[in-house]
Amino acid sequence: MAKTSTGSMGGRPMVMSARGVVSSGHYLATGIGADILRRGGNAFDAAAGAGFALALLKPHQNGIGGEIPALLFDAATSRVYAVSGHGTAPAAATMSLYRDEYGLEIIPGDGLLPSLVPCAPASWIFILEHFGTMRLGDVIAGALDLAENGFPMYDHLHASISRTADRMKREWPSSAEVFLPGGRAPAPGELFRNPDWARTFKRLVRAEGRHKARKRGLAAAREEFYEGKVAREVAKFCRNESFPDASGASHGGLLTEEDFAAFEVRLEESVSIVYKELRVHKCGPWTQGPVLCQTLGLLEGFDLSSMGHNSADYIHTVVECMKLAFADREFYYGDDRFVKVPMSRLLSKKYARERAQLVASDKASLELRPSGFDPVSVTDVRGVNAAFDASRHVGDTTKLEVIDRKGNMASVTLSGGWLTASPVLPGMGFPLGTRGQMFSLVEGHPNALAPGKRPRTTLSPSLATRRGRPAMVFGSPGGDAQDQWALQFLLNVVEFGMSLQEAVEAPTFWSTHWPSSFYPRRCEAGALHIEKRIAAKVRRELVSRGHVVKLAGAWQGGNTLAASIDAKTGVRSAAASPRLEPATAAAV
Repeated sequence: MAKTSTGSMGGRPMVMSARGVVSSGHYLATGIGADILRRGGNAFDAAAGAGFALALLKPHQNGIGGEIPALLFDAATSRVYAVSGHGTAPAAATMSLYRDEYGLEIIPGDGLLPSLVPCAPASWIFILEHFGTMRLGDVIAGALDLAENGFPMYDHLHASISRTADRMKREWPSSAEVFLPGGRAPAPGELFRNPDWARTFKRLVRAEGRHKARKRGLAAAREEFYEGKVAREVAKFCRNESFPDASGASHGGLLTEEDFAAFEVRLEESVSIVYKELRVHKCGPWTQGPVLCQTLGLLEGFDLSSMGHNSADYIHTVVECMKLAFADREFYYGDDRFVKVPMSRLLSKKYARERAQLVASDKASLELRPSGFDPVSVTDVRGVNAAFDASRHVGDTTKLEVIDRKGNMASVTLSGGWLTASPVLPGMGFPLGTRGQMFSLVEGHPNALAPGKRPRTTLSPSLATRRGRPAMVFGSPGGDAQDQWALQFLLNVVEFGMSLQEAVEAPTFWSTHWPSSFYPRRCEAGALHIEKRIAAKVRRELVSRGHVVKLAGAWQGGNTLAASIDAKTGVRSAAASPRLEPATAAAV
């Protein structure tokens, strides 16, 4: 496995401890998670505390109206669980409504129309109920303190608010009230408060406090959000308001009180594959996660370490295998509660050997080649809207990894509910999510819209075990690039012996060859983005093989976070990419 030296070149140390580690997208959230571990909470308590804090601290990257798919390793049972931390489509969200009544071919990525049932509160409460030891009021206390008393504005959040300020003033007055106090974006270093957010979640804490039994209190907190005032106010807002969106029209939302009351969080089986000494686990095909497993299966037939790290042969081989896996994502993946996804075949060794033969060592593919379909040009499958205005709904994702003293592990990908994509709910302090944009409006597609269904999401936590024992949690923000960067991190550790910090800092590459999961589904045949720290001669060689190389900034790629347990010493380690300003790892 990884070396114990930090190997840090980006200014971040790799942290180590015998007791526990946390790595998250903001240093204050990391501190809250670490404090919960110090107070005797387990990894799942710490994840919930840090997760609520991230929803407050990084509203341009995630929020309570968004999603939190999670992978958990329970040390008591030595089992891996996937948590279905994703919203579902409203009962009124039918294909005929979107296509026939609204005249849409692609669901817009902003406004109220793509809103799903907010899943984050229910998911965190579910994790606490089934795996945690603490009450909601205990784990959310740190986030409530920040909401009421403020946290220092930082550059990335300031820039995001500033980019959206005109739209807030023009179209979203409820957002302006929260994010433009005094009519402007708070400057970096100024304290920013969100008292409405605090009031919303104090309702849940008060409901919990009426019950002495921990699980009954958690159930009461959930009921307060999904069957109480929050649900009523959201339904009223969706029913009575409408806002312009990227389709060029104004739409309201479809969420009702009944949608909230019917929402459930579930435990599911992970999808996994063995690669070298690790079993790598991902959430099911309602996420893009299995593409990482599929790509590992393809790469098993190549001697990557002998090619050399980030050599032309290595990058070419990895990218061509990713193209095959992502082509299958486009044509097969969807919510497996609604459609049958041939996962066992897609992950079989026989299938991987057959597909790997499509990789030409000297030529980049410019087609999408899903198994069972004739090759098609990527330009034939994208839905391009020439009027698309990227500034209308720019969002991202954040990440959270925790390991505790007992070996419990949590990997959570938090996203959606962006301040840039949808108006804040008046008096609530947060906007709804827009993940419904990821549904297909093509009849018969496995990712086709249906009431109660989850769209195939890019959100993709990662967890690895070694002979049934906890090994590593990791992952990266970045939309369709999440599993591309997570894959490179894993190969850096397994194939090239890097420490966690070396692995997250190493230069990255990523493709936009296949259709984007986000509105309006743009793609670029053969496009390969490469950080300029990768040698120019490597880039030239890739161009000669037909890759459309696009030079990226030196630190523009993967924002991976990671944590691991050393199999021999039991030492816990954690790392955070220096590419994102506030991301930080901490040990306890």
